[in-house]
Amino acid sequence: MTHWLARIDRILGTTIEAGRWLVLPVALILFLQWPLRDFVQWGSREANDLGQWIFALYVSLAMTFATRERTHLAVDAIAHGYSAGLRSAIARWGGFICVAPWALFMIWTVGPTVQRSVMALEKFPDTYNFGYFLVKVAALLLAVLALLQALVDLKRPTKS
Repeated sequence: MTHWLARIDRILGTTIEAGRWLVLPVALILFLQWPLRDFVQWGSREANDLGQWIFALYVSLAMTFATRERTHLAVDAIAHGYSAGLRSAIARWGGFICVAPWALFMIWTVGPTVQRSVMALEKFPDTYNFGYFLVKVAALLLAVLALLQALVDLKRPTKS
C-alpha cells in the first residue's frame, strides 16, 4: 500500500476507534428522555435533539467500521467456491465500484447544503435547538469516510 493510503488507513482507524465511544452518550440520552419528560418536565426535547446529532455522527463512523471489518459486505455468499484471491479481488473491486460513485455523488450533492447549514449554524426546525447542522455534517462525513475506505481497501495487499 502506498504511503499516503497507509496514513489514511491509520487516520480512519483512529477516528473510528475514538467514535465508538459516542454510543455511550446516545444510550444515556435515550435513557434520560423518559424521566426528563415525566418527572422533571423539562429537557426531553433538548435531549432528543442532542441524541439525534450524536447518533448521526456515530452511524457515519459505524458504517465505515463495518466496511473495515467486512461485516456487511460478504462476497462469500455467492463466491464461496472461488479461490481466496478471486474472492478478495471481488470484495475490493466490488466495494470500490459500488461505493465510490455513490460517495462522490453524495459529496457533490450534499456538500453545498452542508456548507450553508454550517455557515448558518442551522438549528433543529421544531425546537430551534443548536446542532441540526451536525446531522448534515454527519451525512457528508459518511460519504467521505466511505470513499476513503473504498480507496484504502482497493489498494490493500491481498491475503492469499
